[in-house]
Amino acid sequence: MLRQSLSQKMSQKLSPQQIQLMKLLQIPTVALEQRIKEELESNPALEEGVTTIEEREYDENDELEGKENNDDGDFEVDEYLNQYEEDDPTIYRNQNKSQDSEEENHRPLEVVSSLHDHLEKQLGMISLSDPEEYSIALQILGSIDQDGYLRRDPDALVDDLMFTQNIVTSSEKIEKVLEKIQSFDPPGIAARDLQECLEIQLRRRIKRDPGNVSMKIAFKILNKHFDKFSKKHFSKLINALDITEEELKDAFEEILKLNPKPASGYAPDRKQGTHYIIPDFIITNNNGELELSLNSRNAPDLRISDQYRAMLTSYKHRKKSGSVKSKDKEAALFIKQKIDSAKWFIDAISKRRDTMYRTMYAILQFQYDYFLHNDQRLLKPMILKDIAEMTGLDVSTISRVANSKFVQTEFGTKKLRDFFSESIQNSEGEEVSTLEVKKILSDIIDAENKKKPLSDEKLRKQLKEKGYEIARRTIAKYREQLNIPVARLRKEL
Repeated sequence: MLRQSLSQKMSQKLSPQQIQLMKLLQIPTVALEQRIKEELESNPALEEGVTTIEEREYDENDELEGKENNDDGDFEVDEYLNQYEEDDPTIYRNQNKSQDSEEENHRPLEVVSSLHDHLEKQLGMISLSDPEEYSIALQILGSIDQDGYLRRDPDALVDDLMFTQNIVTSSEKIEKVLEKIQSFDPPGIAARDLQECLEIQLRRRIKRDPGNVSMKIAFKILNKHFDKFSKKHFSKLINALDITEEELKDAFEEILKLNPKPASGYAPDRKQGTHYIIPDFIITNNNGELELSLNSRNAPDLRISDQYRAMLTSYKHRKKSGSVKSKDKEAALFIKQKIDSAKWFIDAISKRRDTMYRTMYAILQFQYDYFLHNDQRLLKPMILKDIAEMTGLDVSTISRVANSKFVQTEFGTKKLRDFFSESIQNSEGEEVSTLEVKKILSDIIDAENKKKPLSDEKLRKQLKEKGYEIARRTIAKYREQLNIPVARLRKEL
């Protein structure tokens, strides 16, 4: 049996303006420029312009709802127009504008040859037996990754050629063409793994200097004992090759001259583009006093189009004279919607700027000693909640501000997320940042005897002597976060 009933309930929903602000808070300055460009293209009522006067906050309660009245089917725009003219939202003043915008918007373009271009030029200088080999060579070149390796095996390339170019070939023919490509520059290109890459490079060096004994030993190590080499089993290598420790050291020096990533010296693929780090905040030291400023790109010059303002004024005059048509009302509604959208966007940009400044200022005050002296041991334990309490903002808002943002200091450009850390207690009961512990751990490893590197257990004991009681598994976690390998792989001759 179906029944109808009325009920009341309360719920919280985010307005479109709040959603827009959250999205703008999350993106860094370099992405903000693109977002503003998209908004300018999609909304003709929004434009860039020089700012001269400040806009008073618009009262959303007085906005036009777009409803028709009961008398003549017209909608009321008088109040909207009066409020619009009173506030004069044609121009918005933006603060913290210190750099020339025209100069900022022009970046020099780097004109360089990509790896693929370099390889194709060399392909045109070798002799191939038939057009099919040329197509195979192009397929191989297109399969080389950004490090210079060919990750696809010959059988997979056979299938690729069959389905994409309707070429029936064999693995043997692909191996033949691949051997020619592996003779290209840079040395080691189109290798299928690290071992083959190093062997190709070393083989060329031996060809130029056939009397070099160290190179020949190094080639034997790579060709016959690569597993022992990768695991740094020095004693096993000495016994297997029947050489002295000094000869092994010389051979290792020859291997260390080789490039494990042959394509590292060439420009990345154009499709990938170039990634720039643009700081969102700038901290300067003015005679011992730290000053914070926002990157001027966070405060763009935006305004409402004068043309759209004139259209609304013209509609008002026609309405008073009684010459308004239905098409005019539709146009006025469209104009009003675009102006409102532009004002919401400008307001969101302004709130983004203020929120970012408040958040970074709180971080600066919390970590003042670190920004003053650049000593990682001065970093205090700091979590998102600490900054949220200082600013009165929500934790999620602080997280969005800290995400993908950078601050420029006199010691370099730092990622905002790196200043947040948990705390541990030392032997004196004081709370210290995990970043401080990682810095001490890194210093201990840097100072260790590389012939006998310290195990995680020995590292734990040394940290305990310094007053930090940490479990061995935690040492291993911190070491991995610092991209430091295990003791065996840190061993040197």
